[in-house]
Amino acid sequence: MASCALASISSHFEELQDPRVSRSQWHPLINVIGIGLCAVICGAEAFTEMEEFGKRKRKWLAKFFDLSNGIPSHDTFNTVFARLKPEQFERCLLSWITSLHEVTAGQILAVDGKTLRGSYDRGDNKAAVHMVSVWATKNHLSLGSVAVDEKSNEITAIPRLLELIDISGAMITIDAMGCQKEIAKTIRKEGADYCLAVKDNQPSLHEAVQEFFGEHLEDDFANHPCRRETTKEKAHGRRDERHYFIAPIPKDFTCRAAWPGLRAVGMAIRITEQDGRCTHDTRYYILSRYVSGSRFAEAVRRHWGIENQLHWQLDVTFREDDLRIRKGHAPTNMSILMRTALTLLKNETTNKRGMQTKRRAAGWDESYLEKVLTGT
Repeated sequence: MASCALASISSHFEELQDPRVSRSQWHPLINVIGIGLCAVICGAEAFTEMEEFGKRKRKWLAKFFDLSNGIPSHDTFNTVFARLKPEQFERCLLSWITSLHEVTAGQILAVDGKTLRGSYDRGDNKAAVHMVSVWATKNHLSLGSVAVDEKSNEITAIPRLLELIDISGAMITIDAMGCQKEIAKTIRKEGADYCLAVKDNQPSLHEAVQEFFGEHLEDDFANHPCRRETTKEKAHGRRDERHYFIAPIPKDFTCRAAWPGLRAVGMAIRITEQDGRCTHDTRYYILSRYVSGSRFAEAVRRHWGIENQLHWQLDVTFREDDLRIRKGHAPTNMSILMRTALTLLKNETTNKRGMQTKRRAAGWDESYLEKVLTGT
């Protein structure tokens, strides 16, 4: 069974180019990637730890990999991950992950960015790497991530990321930074719908959406269609009441023609009571589909899943911001490995403990690590 699993995993990396110059390599590329990923799942945070993991687990790893030349050194791990092209690497990993865990059709895909603070290199004047990721909120899958070019920003990286993966039929949610005409155009071209937050970085659009809701809230939408959803929550002495409104845009809406596929506008109001104080927060959105009130509410709420389920876990459980890996593509590729490890661990559901405990369990119990890797 182990050899079958190895063959299955290896097949997804056949097209990955080995970045090492020499034609005859002492350690096959799949060994470096496979051992590195297993080590990260079990808690490794450095290339020296990958080497140590390999040595400690050599007997078990030999079930999956040809270790006739031993375990790669930390220098080999460093060299490979520093030179490996991240987009190729990401594509191969995604091919493997989606073969294990099916992506639910039509679900909400959240897009957001995160800076790898430890990758900042003062000596070489190298800026910290900033990663933009797509998170399948229902399946807890990291579907892809790209590093933002040092002289660029998320606005140019997001279309490139969305073109790397299959987003057809999905609802793409992005915060106000991603509320851009070209991004909306890319989403529609790829066969998906969007729900984009609107703020002052798009002043004309923001003003138009505010005016629309200001006008129709006065008569409670007596003269215009509107779908609604209300939720109430109470926990730890705090009460949250959320009101969601979504309406089709009228033909005379100011910015209609400028935004590809624009069909509806949304508003989310949150009222919070805590310690005798009441606060209000109102946010505005544009959408390419006039969906139900509950679907709009789901899109708004699930977007923050990328913060709570991905970025927070990367910071707290994987300590991503503390990493001091800076050479070449190594910071980006290490971040991709961590996102893959998190996805595999989240989708192993027999262990009901927290993420940190599941990582330790994988390190302690080789049969459990196999379950994480094979999705069984």
